[in-house]
Amino acid sequence: MAGEFALIDRYFARPTPSAVLGPGDDCALLQPTPGMQLAVTTDMLVAGTHFLPDTDPQNLGWKTLAVNLSDLAAMGARPRWVTLAGAMPAAEETWIAAFAKGFFACAAEYGVDVVGGDTTRGPLNLCVTALGEVEPGRALRRDGARVGDHIWVSGRPGLAALGLAQLQGRIELPPPWPKLCVAALEKPRPRVALGQALVGIASAAIDVSDGLLADLGHIAERSGCAAAVRLVQLPHLPKGETYDAVLRKLALECQLAGGDDYELCFTAPGTYSLAIAQIAARLELPLWCIGEMVAGTAGEVTVFDPDHKPVEFDSKGFDHFG
Repeated sequence: MAGEFALIDRYFARPTPSAVLGPGDDCALLQPTPGMQLAVTTDMLVAGTHFLPDTDPQNLGWKTLAVNLSDLAAMGARPRWVTLAGAMPAAEETWIAAFAKGFFACAAEYGVDVVGGDTTRGPLNLCVTALGEVEPGRALRRDGARVGDHIWVSGRPGLAALGLAQLQGRIELPPPWPKLCVAALEKPRPRVALGQALVGIASAAIDVSDGLLADLGHIAERSGCAAAVRLVQLPHLPKGETYDAVLRKLALECQLAGGDDYELCFTAPGTYSLAIAQIAARLELPLWCIGEMVAGTAGEVTVFDPDHKPVEFDSKGFDHFG
């Protein structure tokens, strides 16, 4: 069985043309583009908490990097470099090779170099630090939303949580939704191009990792206002012959509070609606206007039914310590 450094050399040592010095020393040396600010994020994925222990390792490699790139996307940053630290219970080379394949496929897709990291023995735990660049004063933040701004979300939030419910046997989705939902869970697409396109247009942004209502609540809280979401404006979710009341209820809960989607939720003045529609067409990505920011208690998010009556939900999102 190969040792730690042999495994790193075999599976994770790749050329890093954008770095002054890549893996192999005590630190990587990076040279940011002159005049740009660095955006830095770190995310941890723990087996049994963030992914099922039997998740396909190639898909897990992709997702491990993708969830970090999603944070950069939410800031409108261009991804540049990442480091990877991982604990594994054993050095299973077949698993490691598949994981590395998925991880570097995501890195190649989004143009980032892997410039360092660490490995150790322990319960399966994966941690990435990602660095991106953004022009000074142009980063998308959570605190810029204003009363009257429209609320938008990309893609179809809720698919990942439905995929998890399908894998856990809690629901039987009608075709073709099982494949689509499990793919959304195991191989999310960070909206990097969307984030960069929204610079100068969006007043605030966040990626949907803990649930749409919870993450929108973070924007509302940081911006000092409230949010109103309209059920009739939400993206459509599974329908079919087996689309009964149970599935309808679960789909709505997943859409509003499921999390793990890594779509972007953002706000923008109504004057940018045409520009946002043009971005959606150019990126071939559906963007949905789901409500508006309103005056009220900072951080409060209210969902309204078609009769404009507020709807109560037991949960608005995921909290590790809630």
